[in-house]
Amino acid sequence: MRVKNTKNHSPKNHKNPKNQESKNHVNLQKAYKLLSLQENISHNEAKSLIDRGLVSVGNKRIQIARALIPIQTRFKINKIDSVQKIFENEEILALNKPPFLTSEEIVREFPDWTLLHRLDKETSGVLLLVKDKSPFHLRAKECFKQMQVLKQYIAIVEGIVQEECIIDTPLFIKKGRFAKVQVSPNSEGHKAITRISPIEISGKKTKLNVFISTGKTHQIRAHLASIKHPILGDTLYGARAAERIFLHAHRIALLGYDFCSPIPPSFVFRDNL
Repeated sequence: MRVKNTKNHSPKNHKNPKNQESKNHVNLQKAYKLLSLQENISHNEAKSLIDRGLVSVGNKRIQIARALIPIQTRFKINKIDSVQKIFENEEILALNKPPFLTSEEIVREFPDWTLLHRLDKETSGVLLLVKDKSPFHLRAKECFKQMQVLKQYIAIVEGIVQEECIIDTPLFIKKGRFAKVQVSPNSEGHKAITRISPIEISGKKTKLNVFISTGKTHQIRAHLASIKHPILGDTLYGARAAERIFLHAHRIALLGYDFCSPIPPSFVFRDNL
């Protein structure tokens, strides 16, 4: 009688993906929890620092507090500089705004004044306050309306910009979870005029002088992104992550006043020194 030789096929040692995933997670931790441990602060404090854009790793911001990151990660916390007065009299208060503070947060520190204009949270530079509904306030508002205010910004953008150009594409706000401005595909939208000229080039980055006649929400950010040169750090408009959005309100002049804010040290191209 012939006996069929059956081999004892033991099951192959396949890795269980769930076990592998579990092992991987052992070396990961939520960003806010890891920051809380490293800095000896509460979870809420850690979340707040991340949400404000103050926490970075290797010059790139941590954008999601609950993101899983390696437990060996070491964080850098960017401290918010204090607000400095540039000039003050009975008509106008000029301030040097640091990044990571909103214009509304700043004006609360000066209860006798109101905002003449606004800067985005991560934009630094000259911010003007006036006495609410004063004769000067009304004249200054008219200057803005008639495009009679000189507004000069410094921006660092991705890519190489070799020539001066004017961007005058109309803008419209795309409504959603976050306010985002887009260029209009036709002539409809809000009038916006941005003039840019290169100051310095380093690698694949360009430092620009930016002058705006109008002052629409996210105007500079949207216009620069529309020509494929988003501002460094402006992930909302397609740029790579950085420790901040590299936009600085360098100078503003109106009604006989002319104020400047020094260009921050972080805007210096070190490899060109």
